[in-house]
Amino acid sequence: MKPRHPEKVNNKINPIKKKPGWIRSKIVDSKTFFETKKLINQQSLVTVCQEANCPNITECWSKKHATFMIMGDTCTRACAFCDVKTGKPGELDIYEPLKISNAVKKLELNHVVITSVDRDDLDDGGSNHFYKVITATKEKNPNTTIEVLTPDFLRKGDSYKKVLEANPDVFNHNIETVPRLYVSVRPGARYFASLELLKNSKEMNNKIFTKSGLMVGLGESKEEIIQVMDDLRSANVDFITIGQYLQPSVKHFPLQRYYHPDEFKELENIAKSKGFLLVSSSPLTRSSYHADADFKKLQEARHNQVECHQHQ
Repeated sequence: MKPRHPEKVNNKINPIKKKPGWIRSKIVDSKTFFETKKLINQQSLVTVCQEANCPNITECWSKKHATFMIMGDTCTRACAFCDVKTGKPGELDIYEPLKISNAVKKLELNHVVITSVDRDDLDDGGSNHFYKVITATKEKNPNTTIEVLTPDFLRKGDSYKKVLEANPDVFNHNIETVPRLYVSVRPGARYFASLELLKNSKEMNNKIFTKSGLMVGLGESKEEIIQVMDDLRSANVDFITIGQYLQPSVKHFPLQRYYHPDEFKELENIAKSKGFLLVSSSPLTRSSYHADADFKKLQEARHNQVECHQHQ
């Protein structure tokens, strides 16, 4: 049997720490869960829920929420924290925009999250494919709001602009960790390039909500987390998500510690004081967890902000 992560075969063994009692996945409706799974399998679609082994998959699929991962299931990067397989990706599926738009319609989604693997092998990093998926989904589902969680398009020039031309409602790119840990956790990425991408996206279209996510438990300090918050606010990011890193296997980056729910609450309060429109901070928080409900909260927060400015 071939290993799921051949690129991690020679990594040293990092024993996985036992999960504390507060990290528990939920099943809400098992019938709907299997209906969602069946639809995704029938359409031959890839979801980050499955590929990244998300702890919230049972809860989200029980609510017919799924995050679609486009451009295949194989990433050109080998981030030390990620459970998506690394290797040489296949050709792009020209029918994928149609498949995604059909699945969104069948699932009757009010809000959909579309993400992808890193495709450093493509001249544009896959931005044109993102454009096609977003526009096809909008055409078939005019009332569905669309959130994209993109790669960094590192060394691809202005290709990211093609994604923004499709006018998604939320542009998300995860910063993932503090700059000191990038060399060991995100060796193929650059911290300030990710910040620049978020800043430029907001400048190109300030009506789009920008969003970024951070994992904790990798060995970062509280002061470093606060610095990342400040950096994201300097880039005019609207929404920050903070969640617990869960080590996928003994070959992945070692988990240093589990944060207590009280610590997540403290980080949430600090982030709110920085001026983010919305903050989601909890052990099981992930980029697209409760994305539907969070989008409504973002709209409400922006509305209240505008009203506040008008009355000043």
